[in-house]
This record gives sequence, C-alpha cells and structure tokens, in this order.
Amino acid sequence: MKERIETIVVTGGCGFIGSNFIHMCLRERDYEIINLDALTYAGNPENLKECESDSRYTFVKGRIENADLVNSLLKDADAVVHFAAESHVDRSIEEQQPFVVTNVLGTQVLLSSALHSPRLKRFVHVSTDEVYGSLRPGEPAFKEGDHLRPNSPYSASKASSDLLCRAFFKTYGLPVVITRCSNNYGPYQFPEKLIPLMFINALSERPLPVYGDGTNVRDWIYVEDHCTGVLAALEKGAPGEIYNFGGECELSNLEVVKTILELLDKPEDLITFVKDRPGHDFRYAMDITKAKNELQWQPEWDFKKGIAATIEWYQANREWWERILSGDYRNYYQRRYGTL
Repeated sequence: MKERIETIVVTGGCGFIGSNFIHMCLRERDYEIINLDALTYAGNPENLKECESDSRYTFVKGRIENADLVNSLLKDADAVVHFAAESHVDRSIEEQQPFVVTNVLGTQVLLSSALHSPRLKRFVHVSTDEVYGSLRPGEPAFKEGDHLRPNSPYSASKASSDLLCRAFFKTYGLPVVITRCSNNYGPYQFPEKLIPLMFINALSERPLPVYGDGTNVRDWIYVEDHCTGVLAALEKGAPGEIYNFGGECELSNLEVVKTILELLDKPEDLITFVKDRPGHDFRYAMDITKAKNELQWQPEWDFKKGIAATIEWYQANREWWERILSGDYRNYYQRRYGTL
C-alpha cells in the first residue's frame, strides 16, 4: 500500500478476534490504535489489560451506532478495521433486533462517517463465511464471487452489512475491503462458542452438548492466522475487493469435541447430543486462493498445534473465564442447556 497508515480505529476491539488483532498490531506494527467498543456481554476489557500502559493504545467506550461519537473518532483516522458485531447464531434465533441494529445500522453509521474522514485510506470490514450459506458434501469451497445465501438472522445481518460496504465503494468510491473468514478458535474466545464451551464442560466432567449428530462440518482457523489476514487486507488489499480466509481444515463438530476430550484425557461418554439448531448450516469451507495470490497470506497454524495452544491458554487463564461464567453467560447457558 502506498498510503501511509498511522492511526487505526478498531471497532469491537475488546471481543475475541478484535483483541487478538490489537495485540498483534501493537506487537508487530507502530500504529496508533483507537479501540471503540460498547462492552456488551462478549466485549471484555480484560482482554487488553496489558495494552493499557502502551501510549499507542486508546480505549473509547461507545456504540458504533452513535454517529456523533464515530464522527469524532474517524476525523483523524487513516483506517478503520471493523470487527464490532453481534455474532452468535443461537442468540440471533432468539432475538433478531440487536443483530440488525449493530451489524446493519452500525455499519452504515461507520461507512457514512468514513466518507467525511479526510485522512481515511482504507475501511476493512470483517465478515464471515456464513453469508455464503451452506455447502453439501463434495461441493467446492466458497469463493469470493459466490452468491450470498444467508440462513440465519445473524448471517443475514452480516450479508446486509457486506452489501452496504459494496454499495459505498461503488457509489462513493470509499476504499472498502471486505474479508470473510471461517470458524476461529484461540485465546480470549467467549465461552458460548464451541471450543471453549466444550473445554470448560469437559474440565469439570459435565455433559458436552453437541447439536444433532455432530456431523456438521466447519473450516477451522487459529485466530492469529485470521489476524494476519486482516492485517494483510489492511496493508495490501485492493479497494472494492473481497478476500476469503480459512484454515484449510475441515472437521466435523464431533471430531473437534473428541479432540478436546483426548487432550484433556476425558471420556467420550461426556458427549450429549441435543436437539439441532433451526436452520443449522451443514458445511462451510473457504477457497483462499485469492488471499494467497494477492495478499501473500496463508495459514501457518495447523489444527493440532492450534488446539493444543488454545487448551493450554484456557488452562492457564481459568480466572478469566470463571469471571465470565459468573455473569450474563451463566444465565444464558442455563436457559439453553440447564444447570451449569
């Protein structure tokens, strides 16, 4: 990228992927980072506690739908990296409005503000493979030009935000880059997601709830690999382009759960099959050829190495997830799966 980037506004930086991205940027680059986060249930400032002493890092509590706040932050920004989103499919099935407000309206506010930011050189919108819909066994992996066929309120809201980004590029020439990634795992992931949920339950030998028969397939990517991809999209991505990121690691949910049990030396009879989720996509897989060729990016972590590192992190940071379980998530978990 010819344009020099000095100051980046990161939205949703206290969440799982956003916090890992900020850690990476402060470790490997000299960017000034302004982190805008509403600190909803999944946003945890503890994720970035060690960054608070870094003069390059600033935290701002607020919502991306707040146009006045967003305008004040973007006026001196060189780039936006937009992670902020309501992201849990189960929650979107129960209540749709927060997903539309944050993922659609919030993205529109950011895009509109970015139009009037005199220094802005790149707007990276972080999306998901779920906008493509579901694959059947044997079908080729998703490519960037595939039709969008979202099947949940969550994925529909993300597809809507993707289309808004495309429209702002086409209509106004805003330098938007869209990234779409497969299932992430790694440090700081909120316990409602599959891998930390299974780890926490297995550790105490509680039942491990697996949807349906566990054969649904996901393409798993270690969060650090995703973050290097987003960084490459920021620094090398062409405006108006879409880049897929994935780990080239297709595994069924049941295979993932059994791997966790094996690493913890726990019995497989802890697995409990529960009623399948409505509209549960069967398979995701990402074709990452474009990112490899145009961004010189590829995943570095295989699943064996990544899952071992993830389990080690959760074991070493028990206080982190125990504090989370004492709050909102405990109530949510009990509603869905019974006593924790």
